[in-house]
Amino acid sequence: MDQKRASKFGTPPGTLIHIGKQKMENVHISVIDYNEATIDEREVSSVEECKQFVETSTVTWINVDGIHDSVVMEDFRKYFDLHPLLLEDIMNTNQRPKVEDYGSYLYFVLKMIYLENGESICYEQVSIILGKNYVITFQERTGDVFDIIRQRLRNAKGRIRKANADYLAYTLVDSIIDHYFIILEKVGDSLEDLEEEVVKNPTTETIQNIHKMKRKMVGLRKSIWPLREIIGFMERSESDLIDPSVDIYLRDLYDHTIQVIDTLESYRDMVSGLLDIYLSSISNKMNEVMKMLTIIATIFIPLTFIAGVYGMNFAFMPELQWKFGYFAVLFVMLIILVGMILYFKRKRWL
Repeated sequence: MDQKRASKFGTPPGTLIHIGKQKMENVHISVIDYNEATIDEREVSSVEECKQFVETSTVTWINVDGIHDSVVMEDFRKYFDLHPLLLEDIMNTNQRPKVEDYGSYLYFVLKMIYLENGESICYEQVSIILGKNYVITFQERTGDVFDIIRQRLRNAKGRIRKANADYLAYTLVDSIIDHYFIILEKVGDSLEDLEEEVVKNPTTETIQNIHKMKRKMVGLRKSIWPLREIIGFMERSESDLIDPSVDIYLRDLYDHTIQVIDTLESYRDMVSGLLDIYLSSISNKMNEVMKMLTIIATIFIPLTFIAGVYGMNFAFMPELQWKFGYFAVLFVMLIILVGMILYFKRKRWL
């Protein structure tokens, strides 16, 4: 069931109405609670169970799959003291990527991008809340790009088990951005195939494919460009929730974001160039056809003239009574035809 933005008109701010496509039936909540020595990973049935983990000195990652249930969202407001406007933003899947500072916690909205059936680009909104010793992620459905982070937590690889919640939030954002490179690589391959098609054999379907690619670029740009603001805010933030030791990782993440944006802009320029190449190719093909028709018409102009002269119905005309007149005229016409073809070839018009 799709909820439209019109359903929000006239409602008070903070009203919890899901806007977007419901991608799963029930809400699933999972918890990973860890420190350097131990890790506890489990599924929970209620938001109240999550609160007990947050009240300890360990780092807690709470992941929520399914954002359509207003009752669950209301429980998060109750047990984690979240602002109603924040929960309203979580349930609205049309949010622009952004970051907001609520004092005791930070709120991030990003777009997780993945390929469906190896071709179609799909977008999923991911909301991240960074608290003092916890991170809460809200996703539209089960399945994400965070499995490698879960594996690192289980295997205690790197510094993730030694670090605080801010480092966990960084790794989650970094995983989303790193996945953009995979998507852009697939888009780049599609662009190369499309470019080859445009140059070698443009058809009516080619222009449709170019416009589809252009729409993909628009969608990617809307999801990727705001990341500069988000990472820049995290890097410059004076919030106590982000430790200065994480700044170096955030600078590296900012560099990755700039690389993604530069790649995206290059692809946008390529798509615009493909449209120009397509129009030029079609124009060149049309010119070749017109050139050939013009040459054929030019060849037949003198032949038509001769045939017209000897087709006049005058009683007294030279060669009319000549025995070999018909063959002589055909021979002259053949000589003219061959001569013009040789001339055109010499000029490289043929």
